[in-house]
Amino acid sequence: MYRRIVPLVAALGAGVLVGQQVPGVHAQDALADLSPDERRDIDVFRRASASTVFITTLSMQRDFFSMDVHEVPQGTGSGFVWDKAGHIVTNFHVVQNGAAFSVTLADGATLQATLVGVAPDKDLAVLKLKGPSGKLTPIEMGGSKELLVGQRVLAVGNPFGLDHSLTTGVVSALGRELRSPSGRTIRDVIQTDAAINPGNSGGPLLDSRGRLIGINSAIYSPSGAFSGIGFAVPVDTVKRLVPQIIKNGAPVQPGIGVSLVPDAYARRSGLQGAVIHEVARGSAADKAGLLGLRRGRDGSLLVGDRITAVDGEPVKTTEDLFYAFEQRGVGKSVTFTVVRANVPRAVRITLMAVE
Repeated sequence: MYRRIVPLVAALGAGVLVGQQVPGVHAQDALADLSPDERRDIDVFRRASASTVFITTLSMQRDFFSMDVHEVPQGTGSGFVWDKAGHIVTNFHVVQNGAAFSVTLADGATLQATLVGVAPDKDLAVLKLKGPSGKLTPIEMGGSKELLVGQRVLAVGNPFGLDHSLTTGVVSALGRELRSPSGRTIRDVIQTDAAINPGNSGGPLLDSRGRLIGINSAIYSPSGAFSGIGFAVPVDTVKRLVPQIIKNGAPVQPGIGVSLVPDAYARRSGLQGAVIHEVARGSAADKAGLLGLRRGRDGSLLVGDRITAVDGEPVKTTEDLFYAFEQRGVGKSVTFTVVRANVPRAVRITLMAVE
């Protein structure tokens, strides 16, 4: 079991671990002696703490002797308030395999929550608080498109089950790739040196003004503890997918109605691009006349179409194609460069919702 410690002040790597404190006369006097940067970080932490929550994932286990079923802790993580309706955003891997969930708010109240939906490909999940949740403070949204390497960032969460904690650092790199729990690649991931430890997963990564720029998702560490490299799912991805999860229980997947040949098989055959395996009848691809694999009269396997670019952007793998779909969305008209029998042509197709 974990212990919640309030207040707590301790050094943690390059950041500062700060427990919640109630501002008072002495606190105001202390603020006057701090630098503008320190006062700004303290203000960001106080505001973000009101939006940051602690999540306990529970599983059901049957007692060997009594055969009674009990809820037992499966894991813990962080999250943040998305809206006043009680939606909580976190990582998929925080709630994965959970049967029940409890959420502890900034004021210490613990509420049960239900799982609204997940996006394993992006390591995202949305919970909904049960019953009256009091006054909720949704986190302030920022953007990840205009981030710069070197700019200051702050991570808030509940590492190791401790109370709200703050670590600081910078954006170390942009455009990183991270393997999601489903095995798909998450692109445009933010790399930071702000300390991210177990329990920080699902918590917010903020810019210096306290706006959400990412969700702390993973660390690179041989030991399992922070070693200077952390990763966050960019907020632009979060803002695009969370409303879809709330509405539909899962993201709406854009596509054209085709299945693709695995990249390893395509490369083994010397084929470049995303090779179409099969075209669904009545799909956008079918209406555009695209072809998948088929058998020749002698029984040999014939290659139909390969997609090598989307709106002029090269497509080298199936991941490239999926990423192009996600960036554009359902209803977007897209120009595909399609190769059949080594002859390229341009095909205009409107993306549709696919399962």
